[in-house]
Amino acid sequence: MGGFHVSGTIAMLPELTPEMREAQEMGISFFAGEAEDGRLDYVLRDAWEGKLKPIYNYTGNVPGLPGEVMPNLPDEVLDRVYGTMSCFDLGRGCPFQCSFCTIINVHGRKSRYRTADDVEKFLRVAHGQGTRSFFITDDNFARNQNWEALLDRIIALREEEGMEFSFIIQVDTLCHRIPNFIRKSARAGVKRAFIGLENINSDNLVAAKKRQNKITEYRNMLQQWREHGVITYAGYILGFPGDTKESILRDIEIIKRELPLDILEFFYLTPLPGSEDHKNLLKQGVWMDPDLNKYDLTHRVTHHPKMSDEEWESAYAEAWRVYYSSDHIKTLVSRAAVTPGYPVDDLRSLILIFSMSFDIEGMHPLETGTWRMFFREDRRPGMPFEEEDVFRQRSRTEGESKMQRYAVAKRAVDKIFDEVLNDPDRMNYTDTAISPQSEDEFETLAIYQETRGGEEAVSRQKRLQSASKASMSAGG
Repeated sequence: MGGFHVSGTIAMLPELTPEMREAQEMGISFFAGEAEDGRLDYVLRDAWEGKLKPIYNYTGNVPGLPGEVMPNLPDEVLDRVYGTMSCFDLGRGCPFQCSFCTIINVHGRKSRYRTADDVEKFLRVAHGQGTRSFFITDDNFARNQNWEALLDRIIALREEEGMEFSFIIQVDTLCHRIPNFIRKSARAGVKRAFIGLENINSDNLVAAKKRQNKITEYRNMLQQWREHGVITYAGYILGFPGDTKESILRDIEIIKRELPLDILEFFYLTPLPGSEDHKNLLKQGVWMDPDLNKYDLTHRVTHHPKMSDEEWESAYAEAWRVYYSSDHIKTLVSRAAVTPGYPVDDLRSLILIFSMSFDIEGMHPLETGTWRMFFREDRRPGMPFEEEDVFRQRSRTEGESKMQRYAVAKRAVDKIFDEVLNDPDRMNYTDTAISPQSEDEFETLAIYQETRGGEEAVSRQKRLQSASKASMSAGG
């Protein structure tokens, strides 16, 4: 057994946790760290010889990536993925120190990256197999020190050889400050950018050691992606220590009005094993849910200092309904329709998935898939099986009910899209979020005036601007 739970826990804690010790007693061996550089060979050899060690620990000893094997998923796997999308990484390591993150404690904080030859070789093989769509899984591609050479090679394949590709990447909120990064990403075929927005309260961001997120940069960053025809979607964490249900819902309304963001997905603040948050709560003896199946960011697994469990869970459910209200879906479509070259059809698919999944399935859209499938014998150990006739009848009844609800929801979303796109006056639409930045917006917008830490964030930004102008004047 390997992966982030094993690697992160071994990297962060002085001893194995009870569930890991229990697994070892069952005869399970652990692999901690990354498997490249021939490391998995040792495991396979030992398994073949019946001599598996209790732990293969490579944490803190990260391998280089140039020339290492990249994933090549078979057709029978890709056919089950929405959009026939494959994935690969071009780098690992993130320089930041977010306390809720496990990645920095598994992959480290130093940038490691593949070469342009690596990505070309991989894409040529994938293209020959008919795969065109990819998720680049770098946690923060903007901090891949080789990003420009990698994008330049992809651009050459697209523009000189006519090889069509589309990509989803993950970036931070300061990526627009990197010269040419957004422009070249769009040229390389990036159609969607996932952004770790996390929160719009500076106090929350500072508490989570996510100081690189500056709310004074959010509008500029999102508008630049929009200008290049790239759909933006962001993760947003609910349950920071300063949050209340009222402040969470207030902040979502601010985002809806003032940030030109397309898709927003919500997560509980979760002490993931392998994160600094988990280590600190464990050390303090704070209650955390013992059911590890719930540590998926979409279940509450601890208590909140200000909200009751019921309030926190209610805020999470309400967040989905508030953001994906009919009125706001219309706003999102109107913004897309007025933006030249915006991928409206892609946005339609995303809105359908993200607006329906939690409402109908009660689950995050990335967990439901296009359609949830149930199998009678897929049960946790110790849980009883339903009688086959009972299972089939319940599955049929629930399936028919959900299908009807999906059909109603799809018709409602399609109606909004059709009304907006067929409106002859659609090109005259404007709102605060997509309006150009103004000199007085720091004094007028709620994101700066009504959020915790907003005024201090503005003060810091103004000090930086003044220092920059003074430096330029001195240099001139």
